[in-house]
Amino acid sequence: MVRQACRSGAPAGSWLERMLARKPRMLVSVALANKMARMVWALLTRKEDYRAPAAVAA
Repeated sequence: MVRQACRSGAPAGSWLERMLARKPRMLVSVALANKMARMVWALLTRKEDYRAPAAVAA
């Protein structure tokens, strides 16, 4: 995901775009993995289905 964002650009205003603008690519990769792991852990412990976040109107 980070590699693709570096090549073709991340969606404007996304968490990934903001992180890539401030931090090195490898650190963003670790941060993204951590974020995903925390989401999976929360889903497993609460026995819930994933719900994509609602799109923010610009």
